[in-house]
Amino acid sequence: MSTNPSREDDRPGNEPDRDEESNTLLPPPQAPPSPSPSPNHADDEDEEEYEVAFQSREKILIVDVESTDVTGTATPPFSWKKLWLFTGPGFLMSIAFLDPGNLEGDLQAGAIAGYSLLWLLMWATVMGLLIQLLSARIGVATGRHLAELCREEYPDWARLVLWFMAEVALIGADIQEVIGSAIAIQILSNGHLPLWAGVLITASDCFMFLFLENYGVRKLEALFAVLIGTMALSFAWMFGDTQPSGKELLAGLLIPRLGSKTIRQAVGVVGCVIMPHNVFLHSALVQSRKINPEKKGSVQEAIKYYSIESSAALLVSFMINLFVTTVFAKGFYGTKQAQKIGLVNAGQYLEEKYGGGIFPILYIWGIGLLAAGQSSTITGTYAGQFIMGGFLNLRLKKWMRALITRSFAIVPTIIVAVVFDTSEASLDVLNEWLNVLQSMQIPFALIPLLTLVSKEQVMGIFKIGLTLQRVAWSVASLVMMINGYLLLDFFISEVKGMLFGSIVFSITAAYIAFIVYLIPRDGSLSVLWKSFA
Repeated sequence: MSTNPSREDDRPGNEPDRDEESNTLLPPPQAPPSPSPSPNHADDEDEEEYEVAFQSREKILIVDVESTDVTGTATPPFSWKKLWLFTGPGFLMSIAFLDPGNLEGDLQAGAIAGYSLLWLLMWATVMGLLIQLLSARIGVATGRHLAELCREEYPDWARLVLWFMAEVALIGADIQEVIGSAIAIQILSNGHLPLWAGVLITASDCFMFLFLENYGVRKLEALFAVLIGTMALSFAWMFGDTQPSGKELLAGLLIPRLGSKTIRQAVGVVGCVIMPHNVFLHSALVQSRKINPEKKGSVQEAIKYYSIESSAALLVSFMINLFVTTVFAKGFYGTKQAQKIGLVNAGQYLEEKYGGGIFPILYIWGIGLLAAGQSSTITGTYAGQFIMGGFLNLRLKKWMRALITRSFAIVPTIIVAVVFDTSEASLDVLNEWLNVLQSMQIPFALIPLLTLVSKEQVMGIFKIGLTLQRVAWSVASLVMMINGYLLLDFFISEVKGMLFGSIVFSITAAYIAFIVYLIPRDGSLSVLWKSFA
């Protein structure tokens, strides 16, 4: 049987209707038009097929002000109201600059090197800002975060290796963050709660995260604002209480100095500013705002506002790190305790040095450390969701992803807390190993980021130019070389025995081979380096 409508109309019983008075043909009845899918409906269909950072209904809508620009290419004028709407992701990103591992690096740099490394802390923060701005740029311009783009750009085996490396880095950071929170809980409980109990209490933040996430992104961002404010107030109070030298502080910021005895602390200061999981996190967080990706002006506007708020967030984080470094520089530089001080005993040394008072400095330190630990563990849970969902395209409910992500870190952390609860020296050694572990993962976040953000097929007109590429690759190379020095120095001092040495050598060879594989071979880097001449 034919299915051609024109043929069926010619058969008896299918003649067109006629007007009885004029004997003219009437047009055939028209079927009602089917409703066209709305943009939100299309978004929902995409979200069912792919794992996304935020569902359409979760995003904060950024409404375009009426404009005479019909092409959508012009960037709207600056608006404080819009800046407020875009404010949030940068402050969540800045938490990684304030986690307990960073605070330990700050206090050790201050105790051992005094004020001399403040200039390096400032410039390291600037380098970290550049990397995070590129991460935000790629998220806004493509509508996908870095883990999703890696899934699309790399073959399956490389994608799985990158996912494994990102998870290892995240677990290493999470152990430090949870242990930092547990130490703070131990301080605030007057030592009545053991380390493992503090770990279990900190693990419960996963449920607080899920609870707040149900009430919207802005509620979660408000929680982080409170935690950052708590850190700023606590460490500023310590700064005012101890009164470090203003003259030495300015000299440390403006005059670069680096001694042979402070190289390890200098490497630690630079190494702490680039956290692999944070690069993935920021590219996802910026997608919490809903803009029109078809309008060039809207994308440029979003990049502009995210750049402003990220700069402001890292300025706050720099000031907090500055407070911690200078407090310990004033109290312990040149003393016998300088080489022994760490996160575990820092509060005790502060109390011995500055005493009690109405608000004992020990508890002020504990409150600041607790805020740092809690905020960083929650962002770690957030980052873990994006990393797992992006690389593996797992379409799981958020509570399930958060539970899996939290379990990856909490189980080894509880083991660490039970084993090392009574040994400060062992915890310091463990912290060194965790720093090395995270340093090893840095190339696996930076190289894909810089490769993709320079690629026109990915970024379109928003790919970065040659000048910015030069600066970004130079910063990335510097950070990777500094971390390479840290790895070499650590393994030379720690690795003993022929068998263990040969195993380390084999792992190092495979590690370098994968880094070489990730470096783009399309000639873009050759053009870039030739342009330096």
